[in-house]
Amino acid sequence: MSDTAKRRIFTMLDADGDGVITRPEYLDRVHRAAAACGREAQHPLVAVALAAHEEVFGQMDGNADGAVTYEEYRDWAGHDAFEESCRPALGSLFDLADHDDDGHLTRDEFTRLRAATGNTPEGADAAFDALDPRHDGTVERSVYLAAIHDFLTTGRSPMADAYPLHPGTPAAAAPVRAGH
Repeated sequence: MSDTAKRRIFTMLDADGDGVITRPEYLDRVHRAAAACGREAQHPLVAVALAAHEEVFGQMDGNADGAVTYEEYRDWAGHDAFEESCRPALGSLFDLADHDDDGHLTRDEFTRLRAATGNTPEGADAAFDALDPRHDGTVERSVYLAAIHDFLTTGRSPMADAYPLHPGTPAAAAPVRAGH
């Protein structure tokens, strides 16, 4: 995973911009996603998502001090971390947004989930289109997770490449909030 991709993801996860990701800050992603996707705090999928995110946070926090620095994140992030804990955590967020439990997100579900997890609204349609190669108006869970995996491990993915840095900037140069 490139340092550039790691830095982009860390910056998104560090919601308050203070240089560390705290446990409450990280778990708040689940609460924001649940609220944006119309899930009550007591919904079983919220509990699953919180448990998965607790696992990720525990692994990221190498010295167990309750605050993940960029260095801790950089040393932890990669293919193994994604497969072991990020895939279940990101999948749980996808499941929060998938209201009919069919393994697909509509454009609206996709856009609400991405906004709730810290992504800017710019480029959401292009990112959706990049992940909908059949043009059936949905994004499959496996395709969504594969695109995030690719960004985390290589710094590139169809979804990431769809986001421009600024209006008029080529998408390939874009920072993307793929996120854990």
